[in-house]
Amino acid sequence: MEPQQGQGKPHLPPPSLWPIGFAIGIVCILVGLIVSWPAAAVGVAVTVVFGFLWVRDVTGGYRRRDIGTEPAVGGPESATEGAPAIPADRGEAAMPEPAPGERFPRSVFLEGATLGLGSVIAGIVTVPIVGFSIAPVFQHVHHDEIDLGPISNFKEGQYVVTTFLRDPSEGEISRRTAYIRNNGFLDNKPSFTVLSNRCAHLGCPVQPNGPMFDKQKLEETTKTGDVTLIPALPAGGFGCPCHGGQYDQEGNRTAGPPVRALDRYEFYIRNGRLAVGRTYSVSHVDGAGASAKIHKYKETGPGQHVDGPEQWFYPLQPPS
Repeated sequence: MEPQQGQGKPHLPPPSLWPIGFAIGIVCILVGLIVSWPAAAVGVAVTVVFGFLWVRDVTGGYRRRDIGTEPAVGGPESATEGAPAIPADRGEAAMPEPAPGERFPRSVFLEGATLGLGSVIAGIVTVPIVGFSIAPVFQHVHHDEIDLGPISNFKEGQYVVTTFLRDPSEGEISRRTAYIRNNGFLDNKPSFTVLSNRCAHLGCPVQPNGPMFDKQKLEETTKTGDVTLIPALPAGGFGCPCHGGQYDQEGNRTAGPPVRALDRYEFYIRNGRLAVGRTYSVSHVDGAGASAKIHKYKETGPGQHVDGPEQWFYPLQPPS
């Protein structure tokens, strides 16, 4: 006998959006590993939530099978003799009522096993990521100050092209260049301008727009490595040979494609010696020398805006 319409076809689960959300979470994790730890953490949260909903949706059929109905009273033998035959789709079940099931039926076991296995996989994926994300909070972040020598090596009002090792343990690969000017004193404290030579366009090394006095080069060995000092006269500011970016003597952009001023180094005076620390980004500088007002921001990558509406396109920064 052919099954009537609506019978004999397997019940397929309805389409679900949970796998899509799960996949988006995985993509966020992978992108976050490159771009930013907060983005990776968001990806982990999305993956866990949608993964749980996906597993719950898939195992919903097993849970529904455990919900039965009360058997009809009487069986085939209770039908009145001589009565017309009851159609197969309206009659009683041919099989007798099953005996009471096990205390833990197979469907419950499968559901628990699926959820447990999913939790283990999610833990294997997320625990290392979360660990790397929060580990720096419990670690001592070590930002070494680089000793550049006594402040007497820096003549007041003159720029000095200074090269040094950012991380002496890494050797020459960590050598950096900064343009340093002694601004004199401000409130009885030495003031310095310490510009990074990294162009704010694409990171090319900018150069002084003026002569460098190589014959007056001074080399000194400090506790953090070798330091080279070469006086310079950047009367025209600084320029990038790659794409023509131009900056004035305070590091402000004056022409070309850069989106902001040159980055700067934090500086410290330790027992009459000049030391530099971390770099920070600058949108622009008002004024000059010791009295300059620096609009500083957290260090950002080349080509990224730090103020104005454009900064909305760079909400997250790569870990540094």
